[in-house]
Amino acid sequence: MKYPQIDNDLFVLNRIKFNKLLKKNSLAIFQSNDEFPRSGDQNFVFKQNPDLFYLSGIDQEQTILLLYPDCPNPLYRQVLFLRQTNDHIKVWEGYKYTKEQAKAASGIESIYWLEDFDNILHSIINYADNIYLNTNENDRYAHTVPYRDIRFIEHMRSKYPLHHYERSAPIMRELRAVKSEIEIELTKKACGITRDAFIRVLKFVKPGVKEYEIEAEIIHEFIRQGGTGHAYTPIIASGHNANILHYNDNNQECKDGDVILFDFGAEYANYNADMSRSVPVNGKFTKRQKEVYNAVLHVMKAATKLLVAGTVWNTYHEEVGEIMTEQLIGLGLISSADVKNQNPASPAYKKYFMHGTSHHLGIDVHDFAGRYTSFAAGNILTVEPGIYIPEEGLGIRLENNILITATGNIDLMADIPLEATEIEDIMNG
Repeated sequence: MKYPQIDNDLFVLNRIKFNKLLKKNSLAIFQSNDEFPRSGDQNFVFKQNPDLFYLSGIDQEQTILLLYPDCPNPLYRQVLFLRQTNDHIKVWEGYKYTKEQAKAASGIESIYWLEDFDNILHSIINYADNIYLNTNENDRYAHTVPYRDIRFIEHMRSKYPLHHYERSAPIMRELRAVKSEIEIELTKKACGITRDAFIRVLKFVKPGVKEYEIEAEIIHEFIRQGGTGHAYTPIIASGHNANILHYNDNNQECKDGDVILFDFGAEYANYNADMSRSVPVNGKFTKRQKEVYNAVLHVMKAATKLLVAGTVWNTYHEEVGEIMTEQLIGLGLISSADVKNQNPASPAYKKYFMHGTSHHLGIDVHDFAGRYTSFAAGNILTVEPGIYIPEEGLGIRLENNILITATGNIDLMADIPLEATEIEDIMNG
């Protein structure tokens, strides 16, 4: 890993919280993610299953975590199974956890090699009343690939058909949404790296540079500071490209007079930042560009004030929609008549602001949390309004990461330049 070892108190406490929500005499199993082939003899860079990482801190392929807090054999109440290294792996792949390193990273004492999993599981599973298995229940995920968790469920049901099976995902959805102090600090680190990359970019951008040159400046700063890389595929969208919400070709020239929409964030120790900014290629917004920019900024600031404990998702988005509607009328993009005659299922503002305002942030960029659960202290959410005007070749989006507290909220990106004049000053400094 590029990052220093995380305090294993995080994972010890996460397991305690998880175990408390299990039914009595239950056994839970978590699998690492698959290794996916990239070409004839290469895999894609491995990315750990976020639930396994949340409970163990182990950032390595072919790992299994077994939790059985009521196990009659105390040795097997929490067990970690690892891929055993050998001389060939050492030469060709390098570092793998030793048992002592895995103990230090996870806080788990019982560490075994993967080849022992079947025998140990079989020796205790028949004493458990319930078996909790995991799948990806993120609302944004559409299941099309039979990944490791799915294959393991089929294997377990075939081998132990009469056991009672439960879903771990509802417990993880509840736990992962509320961030601990260690998680907040890791997210702050990701935000700090993202800030430095943005400052670097502001000093680099000028007419004639290519979008991919800007992308190169970003990843340089991420890697230089020990980030794993991009939290997600970066968007470097100049001019008309900014009206493509998930544009990531990043292959066009940035032209004088255009605005570039950036959407990027650093990943650090599996925790993510998610930032959007819009900047003028030549270092100076036009009057119209600044009007639209400040309208988006107004919505962003108003939406941030609404992000407090107890806020309900649907009500929040409706209120943000009303604020955006006022701004779009002021910009002459929609009229009062449009609003009066709008279809409630498709409000007039959606023509220029068609995506949601916020999502949870954490180990997943779109983190696992309840869509119908009120916001709570410890949640980290994005605030990312935008206005997209294809007929003007202009798209503006602004996004910061907000921590909800017991008394309000904290902007984790408060030190990243946001005001239009501040952007211009840095670009022309």
